[in-house]
Amino acid sequence: MSNIINPVETDVKRSPITDALGSHPVGTSVGAVLGGAAAGAATGTVAGPVGTVIGAAVGAVVGGIAGKGFGEAIDPKREQAYWRESFTNRPYVDSGSSFDDYGPAYGYGVDAYRKNPTRSFDEMEPELSRDWNGTRGKSSLDWNGAKRATRDAWDRVSDFVERAVPGDSDRDGK
Repeated sequence: MSNIINPVETDVKRSPITDALGSHPVGTSVGAVLGGAAAGAATGTVAGPVGTVIGAAVGAVVGGIAGKGFGEAIDPKREQAYWRESFTNRPYVDSGSSFDDYGPAYGYGVDAYRKNPTRSFDEMEPELSRDWNGTRGKSSLDWNGAKRATRDAWDRVSDFVERAVPGDSDRDGK
């Protein structure tokens, strides 16, 4: 059975990997990249290549602390509310379907991205497919029915992070 849990039950101030209170891996890595790049570039300009290395290390620490906010900004309850309100407008949702069927797939996508922010959905898909039956709860959808909703939620939160980080941080080509 998968370790991916229902995001509604997730405490956003806990690490989804260790369940410890504190920094979130998405926020920490995003902040570290931003901080390291900025500090490394600034220091490197003044001190040369050695300064770039030192600046990156200092920036990673400072940026990791600042980046904590990005991870906490991915709020599973807000995501659930968004999908509950808008799921019927998605092209893959069958007419007359219930949120009880699609909600677990959206939560699965959000939680999977939060736990694996450095991987692409395509890289994760075999694991997500394998573990869907153990995490789908009361959803009547098989993986073929849930996959597009899961990816939709994954893309929404990864795009949120990417808007905060210049470049293609989620490696989806956009």
